[in-house]
Amino acid sequence: MPRTRHYDVIIIGTGAGGGTLAHRLAPSGKQVLLLERGDYLPREKENWDTSEVFVKGRYVSKDTWYDTNGKPFQPGSHYFVGGATKLYGAALFRLRREDFGELRHHDGISPAWPLRYQDLEPYYTEAERIYQVHGLRGSDPTEPPASAPYPFPPVAHEPLVQEFSDKLERAGHRPFPAPTAIMLDEQNPAYSRCIRCDTCDGFPCLVHAKADAETVCVRPALQHPNVTLVTNAEVTKLETSASGRDVARVVVRRNGETETYAGSIVVVAAGAANTARILLLSANDKHPRGLANGSDMVGRNYMFHNSVALVALSKRENLTRFQKTLSLNDYYFSADDFEFPLGNLQMLGKSQGPMFKEDAPAFAPGFALDQMARHSVDFWLTTEDLPNPNNRVVLNGRGDITLHYTFNNQEPTKRLKAKLQSMLKHLDCHPHLIPNQLYLGKTIPIAGVAHQAGTCRFGTDPKTSVLDVNCRAHELDNLYVVDTSFFVSIGAVNPALTAMANALRVGDHLLERLR
Repeated sequence: MPRTRHYDVIIIGTGAGGGTLAHRLAPSGKQVLLLERGDYLPREKENWDTSEVFVKGRYVSKDTWYDTNGKPFQPGSHYFVGGATKLYGAALFRLRREDFGELRHHDGISPAWPLRYQDLEPYYTEAERIYQVHGLRGSDPTEPPASAPYPFPPVAHEPLVQEFSDKLERAGHRPFPAPTAIMLDEQNPAYSRCIRCDTCDGFPCLVHAKADAETVCVRPALQHPNVTLVTNAEVTKLETSASGRDVARVVVRRNGETETYAGSIVVVAAGAANTARILLLSANDKHPRGLANGSDMVGRNYMFHNSVALVALSKRENLTRFQKTLSLNDYYFSADDFEFPLGNLQMLGKSQGPMFKEDAPAFAPGFALDQMARHSVDFWLTTEDLPNPNNRVVLNGRGDITLHYTFNNQEPTKRLKAKLQSMLKHLDCHPHLIPNQLYLGKTIPIAGVAHQAGTCRFGTDPKTSVLDVNCRAHELDNLYVVDTSFFVSIGAVNPALTAMANALRVGDHLLERLR
């Protein structure tokens, strides 16, 4: 049997958490191994083909998960170097300062985190620099305090979006430029990597102008000779030492063969569902319910936002190409007619005809698909789903993910949709909204897993949490988790920046430990 090679740190997963952590550790000189289940996402014309990406699901994993009733479904997950960020919309919001405390919602309590916003703020600022975020401080009325301006100016609105922004302001709203992680130089377009195309949100970037974890973190990390990347390496188990107090070996299935690796520190960042799966699959005599699961909390409190993709139809043609530049948080914490938080409203990438293939006949029979796309104005609504220990990842007899999930806190979603609908009269749009199910690439609601979080929550009490405040497992000395599994609550903005900032924070802790 070949000798198991030893590393100082093994990182499982290369997305917002794992990729960012690798970037932090790379200059240390320590031997760092990155294990990625997938390969590099291929650069090909199909990257920008709407039918291939949205209708055929070219880059969606072939996984089969199961719902509460045992019904199989294909989750909208992506396994590539860079993880889910390869196809994300690059909207990098900070959680609000209040999101770190206890918040009352329509259906219950969003619990407090074991750290404060101020503890994460310097890392938010650094993550925004690494991911080249464009934005405008002070334009969002709910924005938490920041120690520095955004590193780049906001992405300019195209004419129709600028009109919308102006009209919303005149109606008493406070729209603001969405914080966006793209490599765009609007002052020097000839030298700009980003070309402001209409195939960004939900697409891979063919010209590598999206600031995803592969482009801005993993590739720079690999310039250091002490960092190694192994692709097509699916982790199947973590084996512990005889004492059960540390992870001794990482077992990998790669190209049909089994390989093992050893690390002084092992960090799991495989996505909230798959991280829980790895820990549950690793049960042994010392950890009969799975690693780090003495509390029976691994896999519990799964969250993924109450999100809705909606299309309004402008009475004029919408010639916008890069549409995802406007956001609105006026109802993030409450509304004039509702005392509880509603959430975030932002624009989506511009719809194209094939995206309406399933929905158009039922909702807008008078419109041809391409005509709909020419008039479409696209929105994304996010409200908070609350942690519930019964919403959880469990494994079936074959080790496949079974997702038990009951929707909660739905009233704010309905009300936020109604608020958007009431704005349409100011925006010269038809007074109805069309669901765009295909944007999420989903056939049933729980298959939209881009914002999954919460399955290994951190905290100070080992009885109610999986990880400590440094994201180390309470029960194992060398096991850490740095994807969105650690979230206690999910807020109502995209979770990627918080995962990135936390990875930098944990990275500093690990550098101290490695010294």
